[in-house]
Amino acid sequence: MIKRLLKIIGKGVLIVAAILLIGFGVLYLIYNEPLPEGTPGIEADALAHKMLDAINNEAYSKTKYLEWSFANGAHHYKWDKANGKVDVKWDDYHVHLLLKNPSKSNVFENGSEVIGETKNELINKAEGFFNNDSFWLVAPFKVFDPGTERSLVTLENGSKALLITYSSGGSTPGDSYLWHLGANGLPESYQMWVSIIPIGGLKATWDDWKIMETGAFLPTSHKLGPMTLDMGDVRGYN
Repeated sequence: MIKRLLKIIGKGVLIVAAILLIGFGVLYLIYNEPLPEGTPGIEADALAHKMLDAINNEAYSKTKYLEWSFANGAHHYKWDKANGKVDVKWDDYHVHLLLKNPSKSNVFENGSEVIGETKNELINKAEGFFNNDSFWLVAPFKVFDPGTERSLVTLENGSKALLITYSSGGSTPGDSYLWHLGANGLPESYQMWVSIIPIGGLKATWDDWKIMETGAFLPTSHKLGPMTLDMGDVRGYN
């Protein structure tokens, strides 16, 4: 009886796996796009500058503190940009992350300091969370970061888009993002070719903007297919 039950369960698992595999194949065929070829140079840089002007990069550069949350409020951040420090909180953990020297960061669990190998693991986790979750907040401001490559892409409708490839830096160097901009240069969405997503060209919106106390523009949410990525109570202040 038990063997028969296990056999039935095993067949059920195989059927579910097959359905998921077929579903992924269909999605891949429908949505997957090759990485477009762009032209680097003055025009690409000019479009990048237009985007930075639209989101008030000057005000952002002078903004000292950023606060937001991610993963449906599971991760919370207070970023001291000027001093390269971030308070990262999730579950029962609180990491005072030093971006320039992560190994010197302090880690707490339920208010008690964590030491040893567990501390290092939690620092690495906090750094990974920050790299991903901050990108969804400030990606447009990073188009001239060291290791970035900017290219101009002409779309089928004749409009221009900005392709940014990160050849170094962050947690996943080599990722590319194609920014779709409005007439005034304000980002409306981007398509992603990233290592953690097997389908190339998936689109996420960048159209829910809020003006911070300092005048910088920051997003408060993104739509990625049926999902909404809520950035929480976004603040930028001095």
